[in-house]
Amino acid sequence: MEEQDTCRNIISRLRNGVPPELGVERYSVGHEDLLSGFKRYLLSGAASSGVIRFVSGSWGSGKTHLFRLLRNAAYDDGFLVSNVQLTSDETPLSSFEKVFSSIVRQISTPTLLEQVLAQENQSPLGDVFEESLRFLGTGDRTSGGPITVEQYHAASAKLTADRGIDNDLRKVVDLYWQTFLPDTDDEVANQRRRQELMQWFNGEGRLSFWQKQYGLMKVVAKDNAKRLLQSLGALVRLAGYKGIVILFDEAELSYSQMSRTSLRVAQNNLLSLINNLEALPGIVMIYATTPDFYSDQKHGIKTYGALEQRIGQPEDKEPRAIDRVWNIDADVYDTQAYLLVGRKIRDLYAIASPETVGRLPSDEKVDAIVRELERLRTPSSQMSFWRELITTLVRRCDDIAEGRPERPIPEIKDDVMARARDA
Repeated sequence: MEEQDTCRNIISRLRNGVPPELGVERYSVGHEDLLSGFKRYLLSGAASSGVIRFVSGSWGSGKTHLFRLLRNAAYDDGFLVSNVQLTSDETPLSSFEKVFSSIVRQISTPTLLEQVLAQENQSPLGDVFEESLRFLGTGDRTSGGPITVEQYHAASAKLTADRGIDNDLRKVVDLYWQTFLPDTDDEVANQRRRQELMQWFNGEGRLSFWQKQYGLMKVVAKDNAKRLLQSLGALVRLAGYKGIVILFDEAELSYSQMSRTSLRVAQNNLLSLINNLEALPGIVMIYATTPDFYSDQKHGIKTYGALEQRIGQPEDKEPRAIDRVWNIDADVYDTQAYLLVGRKIRDLYAIASPETVGRLPSDEKVDAIVRELERLRTPSSQMSFWRELITTLVRRCDDIAEGRPERPIPEIKDDVMARARDA
């Protein structure tokens, strides 16, 4: 049943032209070499130094889809993942303390991500801390049962011995762990304290409160946020993870909405991250944005020569993991790739709705639909061909599943395009 539910969720999302949070690898084609290089060069090399790569892609080019694949690859390799949407108001790169808070809020493992999607978990980092306590206390983060005093002391000693972790961060984690001790029977009070400790990462509350209540010496602020990110990387490595993969998604043209001063601060922060990668072992950053980020003469990196020199420009070639900038607009897909993804979508639909198997299009009919859509393809369309192809095929399968007459492919395509415009 779990397999069927997964496929139903994938089909439901694709029906609306949206990449699913889970399962994109089940119908993806074309990124195999990039993903292989991502694991070989970036993930494997993160232990000794931080890593950053930039993704350049136009609207609808598949940045979200690529991020889903990178996230899954990172999970498989033992990394935590944080997907951060950079905006000009809530999480601007000019206020790195807000970015740090968002990194913390969005951190997840595969299990925690599923819980968040099911709205069963509002504090993924708290669960990471609990898993870390179990790992450092028992050697097994999945061990069940209550935490013993001996396990807590074993974990606390290892935490204290790691001098690469900021003192206040270490204290917050230790205080969080103490809420799991067997002599703290008031679970309501424990939950309240855990929630309160999580607020420290958001820079909330006066310093006087944190000093008096918890003996902390600072709050999260712009002058310490990057250092705390370094400490967070050290903490998760101590807890048995390989590090954190941070997927930064620059909102469409958000940098163009910043004031000149804020833009320069954001650029300085980005340059600082690049220049200090050696101080960020275990941190892998992928920064995705549109081509304007590189070419805009008023707001792009061309306004800051030092930053442009460090990043470079997108090249008109297939992206490779060793390149500083991955230009996914340069990806070239042939008919065979489209035919393969067409069959994968049909097979997913069959698992999602097994009662339709005998009526779904054969391989030959799926191929014919794909080829017809290729002939009808409009190069100037704002919708990517991948999205058009997948959504149209799902809608054709929907017609079959509901017993409706088969509509001509151009009619389904026009319907898909109209709904996309109205969305």
